Amino acid sequence: MLEWALIFLVIALVAGALGFTGIAKGAASIAKVLFFIFIAIFVILLLLAILGIGAVA
Repeated sequence: MLEWALIFLVIALVAGALGFTGIAKGAASIAKVLFFIFIAIFVILLLLAILGIGAVA
């Protein structure tokens, strides 16, 4: 998991260096999609924890 974080950090740094045009624009759109996916997962797990279903120990 840490390897993926480092890979995406490098991609983010390259995208920032190039500005948000071309390839960097594609990387930014992928980052937006991933952001909303992880927000949705967070909300689902939070609701499961509040309801006591046991998805989170």
